[in-house]
Amino acid sequence: MKRVLDDLVTQMHSSGIRYEDAVREFKKQYLREVLVAHRGNQCKASKELGMHRNTLSRTMAELELSLTEVRACLKRPPRSERPVYSAPRQVFGRG
Repeated sequence: MKRVLDDLVTQMHSSGIRYEDAVREFKKQYLREVLVAHRGNQCKASKELGMHRNTLSRTMAELELSLTEVRACLKRPPRSERPVYSAPRQVFGRG
């Protein structure tokens, strides 16, 4: 994991991303990942993060991270966008 992080930092530095922007994006992605893992439950996410739920909520507001955005990752796609698996049908009782 350290190598992946080192590569990411090198890439961000070479492309001219400012420190504040890098930290902000890391925080936003990290919080989103934890919230998705807990299906948008802020209480459970805040416990895992080791912060108070109000602090998590305030940080989300500062980072412009909404629960609507998090929950959108959890929803199943509409039927029209779901893959269709065709399994062979078996017919019983005919004969």
